[in-house]
Amino acid sequence: MDRFSKPDVILTHESDLDGLVAGCLLKRLAQHLFEIEIPLAAYHLPQWQNRQMTERAAWVCDLSMDARVDRDDWMIVDHHPSEHSPKRAQYVFSTEKSAALLCYELLVANGLGNPELERLVHMTNVADLFLESDPEFQLACDYAELVKSYHFHPLVKLLEGKLETLLDHPLLTVMKSKRDIEDPIGLDWAKRHLEELAPGISVVDLSIGNNNVIMNQLLKEPELSDHVLISVSRRAPYQFGVSLRSRNGKAREVASKLQGGGHANAAGATLPKSVKSVTTGVEYIRQLLAPQNIADSEENGLSGLASALDNL
Repeated sequence: MDRFSKPDVILTHESDLDGLVAGCLLKRLAQHLFEIEIPLAAYHLPQWQNRQMTERAAWVCDLSMDARVDRDDWMIVDHHPSEHSPKRAQYVFSTEKSAALLCYELLVANGLGNPELERLVHMTNVADLFLESDPEFQLACDYAELVKSYHFHPLVKLLEGKLETLLDHPLLTVMKSKRDIEDPIGLDWAKRHLEELAPGISVVDLSIGNNNVIMNQLLKEPELSDHVLISVSRRAPYQFGVSLRSRNGKAREVASKLQGGGHANAAGATLPKSVKSVTTGVEYIRQLLAPQNIADSEENGLSGLASALDNL
């Protein structure tokens, strides 16, 4: 890339390690290029989808390309498939790499790489792409759980601009203990709380533990190997969302029916505000996935079905 526009802000995904590492890397790159500290702002997906893009220039990472960010002097670094083909923004994209790895490659091209960052980015890449064949897969998942457990903003504050200090951090000992104790309990609960919503699509009630790991462990069960697993959870005081996992490449396909997206085997969606509880959310998904309702929703949108569930 020959040219970078100075951003007014760097925008990243608040919910996971990939967004944290990618955002901090772009902030470091901007500091190097422009000798000024650029603010870093992070968003969960529901808030991001409603955000007004008022800046003249911005860098965006780990948040999908869409028409709102396809603007002159904007740069998008991402790895999520998108139906929008950019015409104006600079676009750094690959589905084979995490956003953190794509951002790190930009740093390396500008002479800012180092062994500590490279290892941290490797851990992020393994966890975000769920590369189970990597020998350090479990450790990488512990890194990912740091953000789930301690959240984006407290961790960024703790790092004080020194991203490398996250490497081999003492908090990883806490994550390992949680994994060793909580995951087996959570997996046992999940196995006993599965319900098929439609052929090849099941909802799972998750309790404790690493939800991503538990859902992927369930998908290794022979009877679930060709399923899409869905979990429903509260994401904000008045907002529920779903996570979808598969091993057959169908998670994103099912998520699209819920107006969501993501990767082929790891996707998500936000449920309508008419969904007031997990139970209502499950019933909403069940009705939506009924064959006649899939056709209706594709023709008329989801508002009618959501309204019908208001009193459930």
